[in-house]
Amino acid sequence: RGKMAARFSGGENRLVSLPLSRIRVIMKSSPEVSSINQDALFLTAKATELFVQYLATYSYKHGRGKEKNALTYSDLSHTAEECETFQFLADILPKKILASKYLKMLEKEKRDGEVGEGDEDEEEDDEAVED
Repeated sequence: RGKMAARFSGGENRLVSLPLSRIRVIMKSSPEVSSINQDALFLTAKATELFVQYLATYSYKHGRGKEKNALTYSDLSHTAEECETFQFLADILPKKILASKYLKMLEKEKRDGEVGEGDEDEEEDDEAVED
């Protein structure tokens, strides 16, 4: 084991908060990975921890978190949708909508067709949303 591995091998003075065993399982789920170096495991855990911290801090500062003194799911989903850095998370953190609103959207899509056979204004709105 390397020096770094020895420092996080357990005990009260842990340098990472995430469970290393779970991270190892996730890493091993990739077919390209056959073995995982302890230092690589530690660095992946630490990088993940720092990323989650950055996402949470950014979402709190740029969302309604300050008003409520809390970080909400909607703050996270808004960040994923609006901030270019986090847009890759938009599918994982979608905005919540009511089931009734979703059903209305499905009905409208059925009526208009997938391409949008309605008037041109609706098509322009769709393009603006995609950008």
